[in-house]
Amino acid sequence: MAEQTDKVLQVELVAADRLVWSGQATMVIARTTEGDVGILPNHAPLLSSIIEGVVDVQTVEGETWVAAVDAGFLSVADNRVSILSERAEMSHEIDLEHARAELERCKQAGENDDEAQEKVRRLEARVRAAERAS
Repeated sequence: MAEQTDKVLQVELVAADRLVWSGQATMVIARTTEGDVGILPNHAPLLSSIIEGVVDVQTVEGETWVAAVDAGFLSVADNRVSILSERAEMSHEIDLEHARAELERCKQAGENDDEAQEKVRRLEARVRAAERAS
């Protein structure tokens, strides 16, 4: 039995207000401040900051779940992966047309401060996640 658990990751994707996804996976890909990182079973312990982007989770059933996340943290230890983000949405929860329209409105507003740029990055992540689900 121990041999089987060495081949899977226990993953939790948590937003500030809810548990977004939890389950077993064979791989997780997330975007950190240093670039994309792929996590496989028996990965070395890791604690990293994540940035607005897309998280891919490949389940033990062979499905790929995609989520859009805000900045937060990624923790890996003992085949447990925790992704903690202020906001996170699974791709199937995102209305793609609405997300595209909101992104376009935000870009047309032309605001260039840090808050506006962060919002654009968040909206771009939502669009990428929803596009990958369709």
